[in-house]
Amino acid sequence: MTPGDARWLAHIHGQCFTHPRPWRENEFATLLKNPACSLVYRQNGFALGRTIIDEAEILTIAVLPGTRRAGTGQALLQNAETRMAAMGAKKVFLEVAANNIAALALYQAADYRESGCRRGYYSAPNGDRIDGLILSKPLN
Repeated sequence: MTPGDARWLAHIHGQCFTHPRPWRENEFATLLKNPACSLVYRQNGFALGRTIIDEAEILTIAVLPGTRRAGTGQALLQNAETRMAAMGAKKVFLEVAANNIAALALYQAADYRESGCRRGYYSAPNGDRIDGLILSKPLN
């Protein structure tokens, strides 16, 4: 496996997410074939985004659990934003579960602001419903 390989991405994603289920290799392979998608990575994580005309979306960011809180997520996010801006994006969006405190702290530190909410969008393992927060940020 090498960074940028769909199998590698699925492996990393599987280490980072359990609920909802991690993305599969074939799902990553399909996304990687799309010229609107962009991937930035390090040995311990990656960020995958998509740019369409002048808007971009962070599809997922994954950093291996044992290597978190060392700036990797921040670097991946910044690199993804730079790449999407180079592809013509003026604004970037992402969605995050309202109870994902670590991710929210990362995005707030990077100047993302709430621009919408999908009430009860995610389901918790115990069946509770969790809001999906839509965050956005202008790109320079």
